[in-house]
Amino acid sequence: MRRYVIRRIAQAVGVLWAAYTISFLVLDFLPGDPVSAMAGAGTDSGPVDPAQLARLRHEYGFDKPVILQYLDYLGRAVRGDFGDSISTGRPVTATLADALPQTLALAGAALLLAVVFGGGLAVLATYTTQRWLRQLLLSLPPLGVSVPTFWIGLMFVELFSFRLQLFPAFGGEGVRGLVLPAVALAVPTGAIVAQVLAKSLLTALDEAYVETARAKGAGRARIHWGHALRNASLPALTVVGLLAGQLMANSVVIETVFSRDGLGRVTAGAVTVQDIPLVQGVVVFGSLVFVVVNLVVDLVYPLLDPRIVVATGRRVGVA
Repeated sequence: MRRYVIRRIAQAVGVLWAAYTISFLVLDFLPGDPVSAMAGAGTDSGPVDPAQLARLRHEYGFDKPVILQYLDYLGRAVRGDFGDSISTGRPVTATLADALPQTLALAGAALLLAVVFGGGLAVLATYTTQRWLRQLLLSLPPLGVSVPTFWIGLMFVELFSFRLQLFPAFGGEGVRGLVLPAVALAVPTGAIVAQVLAKSLLTALDEAYVETARAKGAGRARIHWGHALRNASLPALTVVGLLAGQLMANSVVIETVFSRDGLGRVTAGAVTVQDIPLVQGVVVFGSLVFVVVNLVVDLVYPLLDPRIVVATGRRVGVA
């Protein structure tokens, strides 16, 4: 188990380093000059003093070779220091801390709704004996996956805010302001969870151990919940870990549609002005959420199937 945990932690560190490096290279290759944009060059305010531009480039380290910039930023990032935002001048960590609660509340609520309703839909679809109902329920996840997130958000605003006036259309604080964006974000995510879990359950129900359980007199509910669901949950659990990172990305769209403050709007603004320190702080945080959730998923695997640890540790016996 110790080797299994160490290997997963090493993989998580590698993912964080790769995300940071790729984001740095992509931002470096983008056309434009973030320092000139920050100083107001090219605007109606007139030309900017070259000495001021040189001072700002030196202050943010843009006068160094790219490799030295990368090593400098990486060294500070390892210590948790992402520098100051080019666009606002505030520390990146402070900017992220201000936007973090809103995004975490949105993504957390959306993930909970996706797991509950997506899992419930899959279990109900595979448990029912009515063929028409099963086909109807199994046809819903592909529909949810195919519909764009922004369209779902716009439809929710039109129906539940403008027409029925049940929830606020934009911004909003508290639970009422969270309902529509969380549900809009959860629909495609829950549809994927339902697809994977339903397919896994149908496969598990055809396995030999299910026939053995039936022969021993186990009822449908016990077979479904006690045997098939436990084995079928592993692929769905993997998908949930992957979707945690996707929720962070989709929050950019949802927070824009509903005019909510959060990391999504911060990211959109930072990319527009090529605010490299802020973008990299967001990328590292998003990657950290992704690897932490997947690390938790990896550590839960042995609880559902102890054979995973045995196979990882190469302790499988040969007859």
